[in-house]
Amino acid sequence: MYGKCRGRPKCPRWVEQIPDITYFEPIGKSPSGLAAVCLSVEELEAMRLVDLEELQQGEAAVKMGISRKTLWTELQNARKKVAGALTSGRAIEIKGGNYVLDLKRKFECYNCQHEWEKTFGTGRPDTCPTCGSVNIRSAHTNQGYAGERHGFRGGE
Repeated sequence: MYGKCRGRPKCPRWVEQIPDITYFEPIGKSPSGLAAVCLSVEELEAMRLVDLEELQQGEAAVKMGISRKTLWTELQNARKKVAGALTSGRAIEIKGGNYVLDLKRKFECYNCQHEWEKTFGTGRPDTCPTCGSVNIRSAHTNQGYAGERHGFRGGE
């Protein structure tokens, strides 16, 4: 009736980016016949934040919207998978997981031309963080068809 999974469902993790390249395999070695190691998008994000961005675990956990313990578990799983793949000559495939893209909105100050980003859903800023001016606007990111706003197709 309830399937194999029990307990509390896993909360989606916030992820800032999905990699363009999602499959890596060793060069100069014939295929070992072993299945590729599957690394989830959120495991990669945990490694990126802690190992590349050099954030403390608490900061990384806040960025992903999870507890420090959960971040530590994701990080350990990711490191173990990558180390195992590298030492056994297996390919690494990045796919799947339970995540939500943490998209950003851009703003610009008319007074000092400072540009900054805020996460969607956090509200519009009242003032410029650099000069304190209230004279700010949303900066368009040129997304959508032909650089227009999403859904606009030149009057079609």
